[in-house]
Amino acid sequence: PPSKAAAGVGGASRAKSGEEAKVPLQAVILADSFAQRFRPITLERPKVLVPLVNVPMIEYTLEFLASNGVEEVFVFCCAHAKQITDYLEHHSAWAQVPGFAVHTIVSTACISAGEALRLIDQRHIVRSDFILVSGDTVANMDLRRALDAHRERRKAEKLAILTMSFKPLTQQQREEHLGECNLVVALDPTINRVLHYDEHPSPGVTR
Repeated sequence: PPSKAAAGVGGASRAKSGEEAKVPLQAVILADSFAQRFRPITLERPKVLVPLVNVPMIEYTLEFLASNGVEEVFVFCCAHAKQITDYLEHHSAWAQVPGFAVHTIVSTACISAGEALRLIDQRHIVRSDFILVSGDTVANMDLRRALDAHRERRKAEKLAILTMSFKPLTQQQREEHLGECNLVVALDPTINRVLHYDEHPSPGVTR
């Protein structure tokens, strides 16, 4: 069974024909997991600033995006928003990298990723296809194949608004190394379409 998606590619609803070539590749980082699994660690600081080998997690995420050609990043901050914005403005080296813009969006009222994306959409800041990742992503995946697949799929089907990237993992790997919750994903193998996605399946469902 697959793990949670490491990254997703989505399409902006207002992108017009011909605009995509003029718009830099954009990404949205969700700096809040909207969960409590890392408490009490995250009671005083956000998970994205928790160090991994003495480096805050969000630094790995920014490096991952930059390595895939992203030029503009919007970091959505909710819990501990001031800590995140202060870090990105005054301590992160990525704030000073030419050709790589990092912006923060603060909303302390959102309680889910869906609400965060709705707010971002209302502000009209995403102008074309974009990459959506969690702020604690540590990966070296080449996203170009996912982007190309997403764009080709959208040419054939305008309602194909999201392409998700998965990595196959066994149940033991998820539980021992990731501490992930139960996850059931059903795919149509002929077209790679997600038919069902459930993080909390009913007891007895095979993972």
